[in-house]
Amino acid sequence: MAVGIQTLLFIGIIPALALWFFALKGYEGIYKDKTLFIMFVIGIIIGVISAVARVYSYVFPLSILLIVVFSLFDQLFKTIVLNIGRLQRKKETTIYGLSLGLGFGASFTPFLILSGGIYEQSSTLFLLLVFIGAIGYTLFHASTAAIIGFGIYKGRLMKYLVAAILLQLPFNAILDITRFTTDKLFSYSQIGLLIFGACIYLYVTLKIMPRILKEPDKRKRTKKG
Repeated sequence: MAVGIQTLLFIGIIPALALWFFALKGYEGIYKDKTLFIMFVIGIIIGVISAVARVYSYVFPLSILLIVVFSLFDQLFKTIVLNIGRLQRKKETTIYGLSLGLGFGASFTPFLILSGGIYEQSSTLFLLLVFIGAIGYTLFHASTAAIIGFGIYKGRLMKYLVAAILLQLPFNAILDITRFTTDKLFSYSQIGLLIFGACIYLYVTLKIMPRILKEPDKRKRTKKG
C-alpha cells in the first residue's frame, strides 16, 4: 500500500502542531508569534537535512560513531539557530527552542520515509508504528531544543548543550534499531522512541519550562542594574 503525501503530513506535521498548541498554553505574552513561526519553519528545514543525511549514512555499518555524530549534528544545528545575539539571556528563547524542535521532529519522519523509498511498501501496521515513533521523535527533539534554549537564557549553554547531546545518545541507539528488518525489533524501537521522548518531554514541560514564568529576564535585569 503506497503512502500518500497527506498521510505523511498527518504522521509528521499534524501531531507537531497539536503538541505546539498544548505546550504553549500559559506562556502567552512571553514570545512573539512571528519568531515562533519562523523557528518552526527553520526546524522543518533542519529536520529535512537530518533525514537526508541519515538515509545516506545507511550505506555504512551501524556503529557507535554514527550514533555520536548524529547526536552532535542535530543538537549543534539547533544551537546555531538559537544562540544568536538577540535571543541570548531571553526567557522566550526556551519557547523558541521548543518550536524549533517541534518543526524538526515534524519533518524528519515524513522526509525519511520519502527519501528512503519506504513509503512504496508500507502497510497499515507499519504506518501505525511509524506514527508512534514519530510522536516520540517530535517530543524528544522539542524537549532537547527547549533545554538548549533554556541554557542560552541562563547563560550556561555548554552545560545544557552537553545534556541534550548525552540524552540523544540512547535515543539514537533506539532509533537505529530500525536498521534491522525484523518486525519485532522495529515495533520495539518505535514504542521505545515514544516512551523515551515522552519522559524527556514531561520533565522539560513540568520542571524546566515553568521556571521561565517565575524568573526575571536576565538581560533586562542587567540593563536596569
